[in-house]
Amino acid sequence: MSRSTELSLDFSLPGTEGDEISEYRLSDHTAGGAAVLVFYPFDFSPVCTAEICGFRDAEWLSFTENVDVLGISRDSCYAHKRFIEEYNLSFPLLSDTQGEVIEQFDVMYDEWDYHRDVPKRALVTLDESHDICYKWQTEDAYETPDMDELEQSVLSLLDGAAR
Repeated sequence: MSRSTELSLDFSLPGTEGDEISEYRLSDHTAGGAAVLVFYPFDFSPVCTAEICGFRDAEWLSFTENVDVLGISRDSCYAHKRFIEEYNLSFPLLSDTQGEVIEQFDVMYDEWDYHRDVPKRALVTLDESHDICYKWQTEDAYETPDMDELEQSVLSLLDGAAR
């Protein structure tokens, strides 16, 4: 886990919540709260599917106001629409086909399973100012994050914002 207030970021990517493709701006999802960015290699891969469904099923996220989850991979919005539909996902998936946001957050494999420039499995929590408050990433794409650690970081961020 790391905490940094040195880097302030914003971005805009195409994405979907399953119906229409729209433009998603980070600042729209941090206004008055926080955003959890979930970087993952591929829609429909076994470990990614389990991880993304874990966010769907995380009750603490469903009942925590002012926290938006945004999934980010290099898959197209068309693949995302199908992934959302098949697994009944409750948050947007964004398409970083050029890898610019993935590179900006420094969460890119040079090569993984013969695919170049794939996003690492990573979590980033940003506050209302777009400062990175929490970052977890792994070199092992089969490793999954500690959801309890993420929950504690988000709740402490929101507790700090309420003061």
